[in-house]
Amino acid sequence: MKQCQHAHLVKLYAVCTSDEPFYIVTEFMRGGSLLKYLQNPSNAITLYEVMDISAQVADGMMYLEGRQFVHRDLAARNVLVGAKIAGIPIVKVADFGMSRRLMDDTVYMAKKGTKFPVLWTAPEAALHRMFTTKSDVWSFGVLLYEEFTLGGVPYAGMTAHEVVEKIANGFRLQQPPACPSKIYSEVMLKCWDEKPSKRPTFCELFHYLNDYFIPQSENFLIQRQKSVSVKNALNEAM
Repeated sequence: MKQCQHAHLVKLYAVCTSDEPFYIVTEFMRGGSLLKYLQNPSNAITLYEVMDISAQVADGMMYLEGRQFVHRDLAARNVLVGAKIAGIPIVKVADFGMSRRLMDDTVYMAKKGTKFPVLWTAPEAALHRMFTTKSDVWSFGVLLYEEFTLGGVPYAGMTAHEVVEKIANGFRLQQPPACPSKIYSEVMLKCWDEKPSKRPTFCELFHYLNDYFIPQSENFLIQRQKSVSVKNALNEAM
């Protein structure tokens, strides 16, 4: 991962694995996690900002996709926030602890017993431990849900078992009130297609999101809803 250098990936400087606990040295991102940024009531977040942040994440993931790296843990808590430029924060994908190189194949088979953050995990990965860049695309769709709900918990009130079972039967997260119908139908639902091969690539996602406001004129402040602890939900869904 140290060889991966991109404007929207957190720079990895060093890793110490000589003794436990292991240490990782990365660049410092002053704004903390995107999850905390979204949940901070002092941040007035607009649709334009969400779309820009989403495009930045897709840009970083497009780089990993091109190098055949699968992240396996893409979520708002693993995206870090830096300084703002023209009112929009620079964000970078981080936490590559679960990432793997796909090498000559396009599928990574995780070891039996490995724990995954089920709420963000694609069904083929949760059920069969099969990870690809398209399983990262599924996670990206859930990250969009987090953004449009300003850090809301996906599948709130459901257990990990219920989530996996319902998704296998066709259930999908509902459209957040602040999410434009076009984004929900043309991006999020496509990220959650049952067949990985039918999900968009990160290249396609980046260009769609990056160009979204060229033909559009809508922009509005996203209203905050009552939130549930993501930490508690994550613990229950591992």
